[in-house]
Amino acid sequence: MTSDYRPVLSMAVPIVAVVGRSNSGKTTLIERVIPELVRAGYKVATVKHTGHGFDLDTEGKDSWRHKRAGASSVVVLSKGSMAMFADVSDQLRVEDVRDRFLDHTYDLVIAEGWKHEGYPKIVIIREQAGEITISREGLLAVVSDKPVDLQVPLFGLDDVAGIAALIMKQFPRLQPRSKQGLEA
Repeated sequence: MTSDYRPVLSMAVPIVAVVGRSNSGKTTLIERVIPELVRAGYKVATVKHTGHGFDLDTEGKDSWRHKRAGASSVVVLSKGSMAMFADVSDQLRVEDVRDRFLDHTYDLVIAEGWKHEGYPKIVIIREQAGEITISREGLLAVVSDKPVDLQVPLFGLDDVAGIAALIMKQFPRLQPRSKQGLEA
């Protein structure tokens, strides 16, 4: 029996970066946009860049004890959740994280940071356009409460629906999902 059905070739999950100076509201904007995307059926992952180190593993817990004992990676699993603590060589790029740790069921990766990379990006400007240096490569929009002329759409800080609509237009969902569980 022949069929005209052909599986869609696996395309890389798109990445959009939200960039701005420290304390400009990047996390808050992402936190407000995610529910809009989820209501539209998107499965979203986020990757946050921090310029300084961090330690999320809790001292005394089993995972911390395994890592302290010398394990290079520790994975903690429970029903519906997974966490991984791992040594990484140098600085990973967002696409490295996407390609290694996220499967094809995601529709979008929102990266917080990576302002100098060529990812499609939305920049938050609180004072003036020159407050941070960014790569104009891939600049999709500016979010600001000030007038800014950068030849891309300008959204107010509270225009979450408009920002989400722009993201959905630029990165349409590729994975069909059922409405009940949004399974892939």
